[in-house]
Amino acid sequence: MATPYESHADAFQSRPRVLVLDPLHPDSLDLLRSVADVHVIDGLPLTPDALQARIGAYHAVITAGRTPVPAAAIECADNLRIIARAGASLDNIDVAAAEARGVRVINTPEATAVAVAEMTFALMLGIARHLSRADESLKAGRWEHAAFSGATLSGKVLGIIGLGRVGREVARRGLAFGMRVIVNQTRATSELAEEWRVIQVGLSELLEQADFVTIHVPLRPSNRNLIGAAELARMKPTAYLINTAHGGIVDEAALLEALEQGQLAGAAFDVFAGEPAPNPELVRHSKVLATPHIGGSTVDARRAAAVAAAEQVIAMLQRKRRAETLSLRVVPTARVFPHERFHPPRVERLKSRILQEGRLVNPPIVAELGDGRYVVLDGATRVTAFKQLNIPHLVVQVVDLHQDHVKMQTWFHVVHGGTVDGLVQVANRVTGLQLKAMQPEELPHALWERSALGYLLAADGRGYLLELTERLAGDWIDVLVELVDSYGAWGEVGRTLDTDLNELRSQFPDLTGLFVFPQFAPDIVLQVAARGRLLPAGITRFIIPGRVLRLNAPLDVLAANTPLTVKADWLDRLVEEKLANRGLRYYEEPVVLLDE
Repeated sequence: MATPYESHADAFQSRPRVLVLDPLHPDSLDLLRSVADVHVIDGLPLTPDALQARIGAYHAVITAGRTPVPAAAIECADNLRIIARAGASLDNIDVAAAEARGVRVINTPEATAVAVAEMTFALMLGIARHLSRADESLKAGRWEHAAFSGATLSGKVLGIIGLGRVGREVARRGLAFGMRVIVNQTRATSELAEEWRVIQVGLSELLEQADFVTIHVPLRPSNRNLIGAAELARMKPTAYLINTAHGGIVDEAALLEALEQGQLAGAAFDVFAGEPAPNPELVRHSKVLATPHIGGSTVDARRAAAVAAAEQVIAMLQRKRRAETLSLRVVPTARVFPHERFHPPRVERLKSRILQEGRLVNPPIVAELGDGRYVVLDGATRVTAFKQLNIPHLVVQVVDLHQDHVKMQTWFHVVHGGTVDGLVQVANRVTGLQLKAMQPEELPHALWERSALGYLLAADGRGYLLELTERLAGDWIDVLVELVDSYGAWGEVGRTLDTDLNELRSQFPDLTGLFVFPQFAPDIVLQVAARGRLLPAGITRFIIPGRVLRLNAPLDVLAANTPLTVKADWLDRLVEEKLANRGLRYYEEPVVLLDE
């Protein structure tokens, strides 16, 4: 019998082994058994100690969310290459610990998108046609034919807040119902709106026009209570609000008050702020249709999630290259391009350093577009330097932007070294931009409501919303680039995630103002890059657990006139050698150090 801690080489002399922690659909188990030895935990879930004792013998672990996979177990998993979650949430997996050991973590959020979209329409139809109350009435022995006059969907305006995976599926179905679909998506592009046949509007406009408002945005701090008393007051008294996204996005106390005051016709919720003990006053309200977070809970969705997880596990286990476990790849330099602008002086300095050191220290982080091209998420200066040095190949780390543990943030820009009036004048001269004076505390919400470019917090306490003067789709990129270039040439610029001016003054005593921008969605970044357009430098920030540092790949190998396959073999040997003795370090953003 094999020991739990046999070496990676010994482990693959026979079939790989997969540990299935939670019940999965039989079709997914059949797939796995075609290539691996599969052990399924039936009955009670493994305790953390039991998992820690067993996990070392397996090359892959699959969970459906019932069984936790903590750091202590991952530390014992010498052979483990992948942890798969058959579903969307990764809350039960210590992703940082896994990624920092070179273990890939995947989930299957796409599998439930259709189910949640269908649930959205089930709730929409249910609340519009009073199905729950009609069912209760008939089962109580009453025939109240005239008591449940409802609303039709055809010809109505469907307002979608958030055009991600689920939002797009909802849009598709809304069009099939004959609805006019309007959306509010921060920094959407004309191509995105055209592709999904929707109309991009500001949040206030959406709330005022829509007969049905449905929410499909993540629960970020900026989105908490996104729909509050002021937003509910903008809705038609005949409109309905549907939420299948996250509890906390809607101010439930404000919603109850709006329902009592007749400010809207009804609400249908599958998610609540107090799950699993939601506010009983809300769920029992006569104008509310409530369900216990079952949007993704269909037999088909669970099968799809399990099969998708199995397919990704199989793909990983069938990889022959160890470098691919860390998502490292040798690619043609010409096929890699940035999504943001770069600073030429920095490129020149880096070119000199690369030639002097003779190595690529840290691989750029990229995302695949699916057509053989790669978009740089971090490392645009390095990529540009390699291109200008005419080095044909480059080692990159490929990440999936749609995995939940890959986070994307937006940098805010601190401008210092000048007067507030001077900075305001600089911004006012930007083509297509107008500054609207507002109280600073009103700006975060106004940014959402008006789909503005951003806002300016001045050091003297003034606040300005940065509104676009034209609604021409796509123009916002040009306006943003001109704005950043303008204040970058005018003063000194720093990057921050903080919006507290008092805190920033301790770092920048000559603070002039802070430019705050909305969060950019990954899809928008990829789409902008695919069109060959560039965002300003220093706007986007990607947090990627498990990123590889200190690869120190020799430059002469990458510059050599040898085939890509030969260089791929070389990279695999290099990674195997480094992994055998690598040291691990945990930071806020966990990394894999391949050299000390």
